[in-house]
Amino acid sequence: MSLYAPVRDVLFRFDPELVHKLTLTLIGTSGRVPPLASLLKKLFTATPQPVTCFGLTFPNWVGLAAGYDKDGVAWKGLACLGFGHIEIGTVTLKPQPGNPQPRLFRLPECQALINRLGFPGRGAAFVAGQLRHRPSRDVILGVNLGKNKDTPLERAVEDYLALFDIFAPLADYLAINVSSPNTVGLRQLQARQALDDLLGSLNLRRKAAQAELGRRIPILVKVAPDLSDAELGDVLEVIQKQEMDGVIATNTTIQRQGLSPDILQLSSRASESGGLSGLPLFPLSLAMVKKIRQQWGEALPVIGVGGILGAEQALQMLDAGANLIQVYTGLVYKGPGLVKEILTHLTQ
Repeated sequence: MSLYAPVRDVLFRFDPELVHKLTLTLIGTSGRVPPLASLLKKLFTATPQPVTCFGLTFPNWVGLAAGYDKDGVAWKGLACLGFGHIEIGTVTLKPQPGNPQPRLFRLPECQALINRLGFPGRGAAFVAGQLRHRPSRDVILGVNLGKNKDTPLERAVEDYLALFDIFAPLADYLAINVSSPNTVGLRQLQARQALDDLLGSLNLRRKAAQAELGRRIPILVKVAPDLSDAELGDVLEVIQKQEMDGVIATNTTIQRQGLSPDILQLSSRASESGGLSGLPLFPLSLAMVKKIRQQWGEALPVIGVGGILGAEQALQMLDAGANLIQVYTGLVYKGPGLVKEILTHLTQ
């Protein structure tokens, strides 16, 4: 049994969102205290294994998915856990509370979570303040961007362009979130014409900003695991047409086929609405990565995310063609040693 298991058993007795806030505060505080940061690095950092992707050199394959550190308050501490990159957000232009609580549910029977958080956060100005003073570039920082709940779909492009202007000078890459199931209507932005308008506008803004920035900032698009083959084909064609730099596959799923009948019958939490993450998502995200590779070969970089709880899933995702991987729910169930465990196994 791992050292984290008894700690997890205690943590799981409390409300999941409360525990998340507590752990985020502890990790964030540790990252700002040099002796504690050094101790975390000694315990959890593996030997660097550099990976080059969309023009950036990552210390290793494993990143932290968006959603864990929504406001960028703990990234310095999280970097001490060995991550090669950390994706902050999803960040919205204005602060918003998100959906009513309770909105985060554990399914320990299958190592999963259901969330319907709805992009709660302190807004772009606050997050930008957390990123302006980076003491080093030891970890790659991405920022995941989304529209505010009260922004009409027909004006969503305005939100994303404003967010681009704020974070392009601060982030190493940007991720466009049009695939969360927890903001009403957001997934409609994955439709071909809507996505073409959005990504076309972002590409033009990026080209206009390139000289001032002194670099071309990579833009990735995060897609849903619930797209049909035809829908995925449309999304990928638009991504290529508008010169985006890669795909993050995938977000959480609204499907429940990955849950066994016993869990659906015995767990009231399994019927909660929201996006499902964790081990039951893995087959869907893995299949999506394979489809992207089959359709586009090596032309389009892919970050594989969804249900990676250890080295077994990580290796399968990389073998399927992912250039990088991300974890989130795995950190909840496996603890802070997850990154080092994965990297140690990948190099054996």
